[in-house]
Amino acid sequence: MEFYNLLERIVKDNQTHAKWLNTLSFMENAGARKISSCEHPTQVSQIQLKHAAEEHRHAYYLKKQIGKLNPDFCKTYEKEELLASLATRQYLHSLDIKACKYLQKAFTLNKEELKYAAYLFVTYAIEVRADELYPVYQDILTKESSKIMVKSIILEEEGHLEEMINQLNEFSEDWQAHAENILKIEHELHNQWISSIANEVAQLN
Repeated sequence: MEFYNLLERIVKDNQTHAKWLNTLSFMENAGARKISSCEHPTQVSQIQLKHAAEEHRHAYYLKKQIGKLNPDFCKTYEKEELLASLATRQYLHSLDIKACKYLQKAFTLNKEELKYAAYLFVTYAIEVRADELYPVYQDILTKESSKIMVKSIILEEEGHLEEMINQLNEFSEDWQAHAENILKIEHELHNQWISSIANEVAQLN
């Protein structure tokens, strides 16, 4: 099932749609926590703080949107309130582990340097994905005249991507070659995640 068609099916059913919003909220929250966990004990940039705060706000915003569908839906991040909960929980975690292994081989880094490099490259990959995912989702929401909107998230994610590129330029002159390899890892994990969601949605209908 193509991603666009999958989202169309998700949006047409309020309970499934609520789980999708909750799943996105969970992932935004996990991303924010990952950014915070990668911080140096003392050398934390304003951009890092801003980025973590905005990802947390996205998680809150998406969670709040669920109330427009039904205020009783998806109160927590328990597995029955997420789509493809196992794949969802593994997605960012697996990306982080695989990216760290790659970066450790590509660069000679100490523990703090590796955490920072992982923050840069993993967040870049996630922002590239967000730049693809949210506009497709918003297009379907608009087409369906849904009460749900993610336009504000789209604008902020575009800004995040630009900020990550600026930071990567400072980190390494040949960052793009390494980023391509991280993007390949992310692409594979994303396909697994979407496939798991598609299988679950097919069973629900």
